[in-house]
Amino acid sequence: MRSAMKPRFLLLALALLLGGVVAAAQAPAATPPLAAGQAGSAYVPNAACKTCHAEEFTQYQTSPHAKIPLSGVSVSSPAGGERAQPGCQSCHGPGKNHTENPGDPSTIFNFRTVTPAAVIGRCLSCHNTSHEQVNFASSVHARNGLKCTDCHSIHHPETEQVLLKLPQPQLCYSCHQARRADFEMPSHHKVNEGMVQCTDCHNPHGTPLPNQLRASDAADAICYTCHVDKRGPFVYEHEAVKVDGCLTCHNPHGSSNPHLLKVSNVNILCLQCHTASSFSGAPGTPSFHNQTAQYQSCLSCHTQIHGSNFSPVFFY
Repeated sequence: MRSAMKPRFLLLALALLLGGVVAAAQAPAATPPLAAGQAGSAYVPNAACKTCHAEEFTQYQTSPHAKIPLSGVSVSSPAGGERAQPGCQSCHGPGKNHTENPGDPSTIFNFRTVTPAAVIGRCLSCHNTSHEQVNFASSVHARNGLKCTDCHSIHHPETEQVLLKLPQPQLCYSCHQARRADFEMPSHHKVNEGMVQCTDCHNPHGTPLPNQLRASDAADAICYTCHVDKRGPFVYEHEAVKVDGCLTCHNPHGSSNPHLLKVSNVNILCLQCHTASSFSGAPGTPSFHNQTAQYQSCLSCHTQIHGSNFSPVFFY
């Protein structure tokens, strides 16, 4: 009985196999996306751009954009449509109409003539996964009409990293002239000397914090990145540091006073809070303190003014 059933099972399996082969042969083949240069494609080989834009084409080959595995999908191509080769058309869009009619500016995406919003949208179509750019749409720079190409140059960068038009801090000074004057002060953070960069403290692409600071919880967190000894926590904390932060006493960019202090005389700086008529709640100076004595300084005794683990009046 079992031996008679085996041929029947074999015949049934063979019939199913043949039926699947025939159905697959009759089914319409999936149409692959058009590649650049094929008939009907809106894209052309990227080498076609070199005919008119030889300098930009040559420079692009050495840029970081040419070294990463771009998908080559143009943001202007229809969903499910053709794909561009990685390169010029990944940013400028399909080039067929442009090569056929180069005098018509509407045939290509030109970063110099479109609106800032269009430039930002084109760049963020790829640069949208990094925490650096995630807040750019709501940043101070974007709200003031700046676009990515105001600071970055794809074809003629002055810096290898992040493709800036000018190196820091000269690029930042082109708009922030007042900060240039601050960093020329006798006491300043070493930005002009190249030891510190503007982007060490600020994120030019925006953050949820004021002044586009990189700090995640408070402005002081940026200062503590370098000034670790001032971080604490301390048993006895200076209330000014905890309430108003470092900027209560210091100008973060530069000052004509030592230690970036806002006031030249340390005593006057302290007396802004520590007076009998002050509404700050800070204790006033004792009667035996002679504030008129020449060269007297509060810091002669209160040496641990940022905080102390041993003295409630910050003596040690």
